[in-house]
Amino acid sequence: MRVVVKIGGSLIKEAPGLVDRLVKEFGSENPNPVDEGQASGRLPFSVLIVPGGGIFADAIRAADEEFSLGADAAHWMAVLGMEQYACYLLDKSSAVATDSIANLPHGVSILFPYRLIKTEDLLPHSWDVTSDTIAAWVATQIGALFVKVTDVDGIFREGELIREVSATSFTGSFSSCIDRALPQFLLKNRMECLIVNGKYPERVVQAVYGKPVPGTSVKGNI
Repeated sequence: MRVVVKIGGSLIKEAPGLVDRLVKEFGSENPNPVDEGQASGRLPFSVLIVPGGGIFADAIRAADEEFSLGADAAHWMAVLGMEQYACYLLDKSSAVATDSIANLPHGVSILFPYRLIKTEDLLPHSWDVTSDTIAAWVATQIGALFVKVTDVDGIFREGELIREVSATSFTGSFSSCIDRALPQFLLKNRMECLIVNGKYPERVVQAVYGKPVPGTSVKGNI
């Protein structure tokens, strides 16, 4: 079972604990695991953490606004911001690192995305494409379930949490917790994205198992 878990930069304080909770549940190839009793007797999962950009990408946005960076420069600098977040997650947790999706290890690993994205370079160079769409692209490449973990429960309309929404509902310049390119990417690839609040680690664990949790499923496959 393969699952891509994109952890947003908004969770920078909570993310290390969340990653360690996933390691405790699903294991890791780290020789010094967070819990020696982890993942015993469970079906093997490959849980690939794709880091957001967070404060690191925000610094690039600010530089772009002040210095008018070219689209290519801003894109690659922002992807390197994801690498910085990956370094932070690796330093603060007991997961392992990978910069490849060719042979994913069992358990939890953290993707350092720059080399992969630079080599493939299949996504537009635009601020409409952030770590959300990059994570979705990674999920398509490895045939994985895609879970976006952020600091809210999901997508709300008129104060109510929407449990399921078609990707066709996002038109024009919408405001949401997903990036502007993601809905069309989901539709093109007939896939879905489950949005889960990472401030509740058990929800993320259950989402990886494919069990119902509070959140919003954005469907590009209906």
